[in-house]
Amino acid sequence: MNNPNDAAVAGSMLFIGVIVAIFIIVAVLANIKIFNKAGEAGWKSLVPILNIFVFLKIIRQPAWRIILYFIPLVNIIVSLIDLNRFCKSFGKGFGLLIAMLFLQPIFMLILAFGDAEYDDAVLA
Repeated sequence: MNNPNDAAVAGSMLFIGVIVAIFIIVAVLANIKIFNKAGEAGWKSLVPILNIFVFLKIIRQPAWRIILYFIPLVNIIVSLIDLNRFCKSFGKGFGLLIAMLFLQPIFMLILAFGDAEYDDAVLA
């Protein structure tokens, strides 16, 4: 490192990298805990595409609905509907839906490690 600023930049990048890694680990743990609360194996939240199928199962939606997640603009509407069903399945209302739109990682942690209980009977 020829320039003194190079060390500062490298240190800053390392610090940011560590913070991002911690954030990802905590988010993964929250997803695992939420899947476990819903009666599913937590490891399924780590597998791409499978996690969507399991999510749809948790909110009592048919598996074919995953196709809608790959259609631009339609996926936004379907995601909002499904996120609302997800909040309801944990006994939460419209307020949590709005909160999750802006700060989803934080509210996923609250759902995962808080006292919220999964109840799919409300989705019937």
